[in-house]
Amino acid sequence: MNYPIEALISQMRENANPNIAPSMKTYMKEQFEFFGIKSPERNALLKHFIETYGQPDYSELEEVVKVLWNQHERECQYVALELAKKQKRHFTIESLSWFEWMIVNKSWWDTVDAIASHLVGALFKRYPELVYPTVEKWMVSDNMWLKRTCLIFQLKYGKTTDEDLLFSCVQDLREVDDFFIRKAIGWALRQYAKTAPNTVVDFVARIPLKPLSEKEALKHIRSEN
Repeated sequence: MNYPIEALISQMRENANPNIAPSMKTYMKEQFEFFGIKSPERNALLKHFIETYGQPDYSELEEVVKVLWNQHERECQYVALELAKKQKRHFTIESLSWFEWMIVNKSWWDTVDAIASHLVGALFKRYPELVYPTVEKWMVSDNMWLKRTCLIFQLKYGKTTDEDLLFSCVQDLREVDDFFIRKAIGWALRQYAKTAPNTVVDFVARIPLKPLSEKEALKHIRSEN
């Protein structure tokens, strides 16, 4: 690999702030270690690094992402996501395999939600033939985060949302007693309600949802009435 990824990791380590790292770890429920670099500082560091060294060649991006993903500190995964998001125009069908790897490794809402809406969502728009076979596979997996991705990858689709697919995923998962699934159902429906409010209201009226899912789905609609 030609990209100086170790130099980037070293720069993050040099900018670590041990005074705030514990609170960042606590916010993420003790799931991960942190350098203690807040988003503005991390973004500035990455911007300067890219200005100096450029972005990784797409042929190396998967390897760069995985090196960062395998680091203990959570900021490394955030930087990996930013590097990937910058190269959406280069995504290929083969990108799906390492997007899935990212979802199922070091999984938590902060990375999975970004992968779903920014990476998987962009890839599926580019290659719509991937959507149904992938969703079918992920929906029957044992991995809750893959299922959450099926619910939320269309968050940015607006009028191009596949309504039938969204509602099908919701119906299949509506009885799942998991906070992140219930929340995702509500989030996905609430987002689609910005495009088709009456359709979402009718769907929620017909399909019994868990209280959290229903509350989240209709939050903005109820607040406007």
